[in-house]
Amino acid sequence: MSTFTIDEAAIPRSIADDRDGVFAGMMAVRNAVEMAGYGIPEVAVSAEEMLPHYLDEHEPKRVLLARSGDAIVGRAVLETQLDDAGVGWVDLQVLPEMQGRGIGRALGDEIESLARGARLTRLITYAVSRDAPGERLPAPTGFGSVPAGNREVRFLLARGWTLEQVERGSRFALPADPEALAALRASAELHARDYRVLTWVGATPPELLGDLAELQTRMSTDAPSAGLDEPLDVWTAERFANKEALLLDAPQQLLTAAARHEPSGRLGGFTRLSVPDDTSRAVGQWDTIVLREHRGHRLGMLLKVANLQLLGETAPGHPSVLTWNAEENRPMLAVNEAVGFVPIGYEGAWRKTL
Repeated sequence: MSTFTIDEAAIPRSIADDRDGVFAGMMAVRNAVEMAGYGIPEVAVSAEEMLPHYLDEHEPKRVLLARSGDAIVGRAVLETQLDDAGVGWVDLQVLPEMQGRGIGRALGDEIESLARGARLTRLITYAVSRDAPGERLPAPTGFGSVPAGNREVRFLLARGWTLEQVERGSRFALPADPEALAALRASAELHARDYRVLTWVGATPPELLGDLAELQTRMSTDAPSAGLDEPLDVWTAERFANKEALLLDAPQQLLTAAARHEPSGRLGGFTRLSVPDDTSRAVGQWDTIVLREHRGHRLGMLLKVANLQLLGETAPGHPSVLTWNAEENRPMLAVNEAVGFVPIGYEGAWRKTL
């Protein structure tokens, strides 16, 4: 049994303020667990890129760290919503070489105590599950499963969590074939004659912020969430612009493609890529949504391909694009597969009622 301590860590206002390396150290724990689960180094993210998400006032976070001596060996993060929806999102990771020593249990006890103190009624967490032989635990959606004997699965079940959904991680190798992308785009455009694709690098043009805020809000209602019962997350134009400013203050660029419905002048869907300044690192495929009322026109394919074309034109040299989708989201997975994304692994989406 290792000797360890748990304390709450303050979130630095900038990387320059992280003089003791605490934020970087906790991100190193996150990266070690993700790399062990997915088996590739490209799933690592930098502290500089992640810090804006911790500074977002609409998604306040509290951070607990487990230390063995001076070393950070585990972390637990509780995220809530500013409007107090009664739901919390938990990240809990322990360095692979330090697992099995009671650190995860102690962090779990402490983070759930914080959640109860905040009067939350349920928690959601995502845990990567590396493939393994033996019995499987299926998701109640009927799509996907996780190995029942995995440490993280047994840990969550023992603490009263229930598996609600399985998410697939997928990788698209770069550089893309320009001719293949052009062919996919041309085919999609035949079904989207009433739509025009808009693309931009960096901040969203002011005249589009209202529509982008509506699209971002609909991510919380239109995306498959199985039994997680994700709460409504309302975005305004001001909130969207403020979050972009935080993100663009990090060493990364944002590439966005949106589909404008020409008869109405409104946006019917969008997709976004997060592109690190460091070209040795993977590009992140962030939110993609086509509103229900605009589906059936192959806009998902059109938007993803248009943004990949923009990536090739403006930021070549990265090894891949990584994305995550619910296993039951067959329309989006079919688009990814047709583009050339291949699975790299799976994670469970779990829920606990407090």
